[in-house]
Amino acid sequence: MNALQNLHLHDCSSLQELPTSIGQLNALQNLDLGKCSNLQELPTSIGQLNALQDLYLGGCSRLQKLPTSIGQLNALQNLDLGGCSSLQELPTSIGQLNALQTLYLKECFSLQKLRTSIGQLNALQKLDLGGCSRLQKLTASIGQLHALQNLHLNDCSSLQELPTSIGQLIALQEFNLSRCYSLQELPTSISQLYALQKLHLLGCSNLQKLPMYIGRLNAFQSFIYEHV
Repeated sequence: MNALQNLHLHDCSSLQELPTSIGQLNALQNLDLGKCSNLQELPTSIGQLNALQDLYLGGCSRLQKLPTSIGQLNALQNLDLGGCSSLQELPTSIGQLNALQTLYLKECFSLQKLRTSIGQLNALQKLDLGGCSRLQKLTASIGQLHALQNLHLNDCSSLQELPTSIGQLIALQEFNLSRCYSLQELPTSISQLYALQKLHLLGCSNLQKLPMYIGRLNAFQSFIYEHV
């Protein structure tokens, strides 16, 4: 099994745990555990998968946490945790994933905050937090994600404010804040997002005003702003 590159266990709804020996799959590049709805935890040995590029855990609704060893996955490019509705937090070691390009946390309903270490993800291009309805604020370190192109915060209904550091996302092209019902204002620093092409504010019913200099964003292609 040492040559195994792809392991698909998608929709194995009765699977509760993985064997420790999974860490011996030295050539494994793709591990799909999507919709393993009874999977509650991952073995620490998963951090030994040095060739792993894609880890899909979407729909693992009973998964409450990730092992600290996840930060040892130096080749990991894509991490999908969408629909992990019991996931309460990410380990601090998440910031060690230097190759990570996409992080999906969509509809992680129990997630209340992001670790400061997320700002260390220097290669991250897409961060999807859509539907994280208990997320109240973002860590200021998010402004350190200088490679980030897409940020989705739509349907984060408890999100009350954005950090000033959001204006430091120099590569950001698409920013979705639709249906952030608790959001009352945008920081003035958003006017510094000179690469921004799309800004969606659909249904932000408590948003009282837009930053004064938002009109200076010359890269704009799509701006959706509507109260419902």
